[in-house]
Amino acid sequence: MLVRLLYASRSSQPHTAALLESILTQSHTHNPARGITGILCYSGDIFMQVLEGSRSEVSALYNSIVKDERHRDVELLLLEEISERRFASWTMGQVNLAKVNPSLLLRYSEKPELNPFALGGASSLALLEELIATAAIVGRNK
Repeated sequence: MLVRLLYASRSSQPHTAALLESILTQSHTHNPARGITGILCYSGDIFMQVLEGSRSEVSALYNSIVKDERHRDVELLLLEEISERRFASWTMGQVNLAKVNPSLLLRYSEKPELNPFALGGASSLALLEELIATAAIVGRNK
């Protein structure tokens, strides 16, 4: 059984290129063997991430993220059974929302900034799907 999990968190340390690189390196190293795909969105100190894979692997990874000292305020936004992956092409794609047109963010939220804590899970997922459609996701690695 495949599931899709969407969560948001805040960085517990200053958001630096090294922090982001450590998260992405860990994802690219471990996710393929676990059968996990997804994307990571970030803006300022906020992360929003989709994980897709088997229920047991996604649950195990989410539980480790909750305990990861790099994250705080980890909040589950959406968990659903899926018949197919939407983010299958990425072991962990990435989106820097500072480089995205603010009107795209405004379409799904109150202000033109990433705040998944104020969005519904469906709206957050729709935003991510729009980012795919506009080719804003980079780091394709399979």
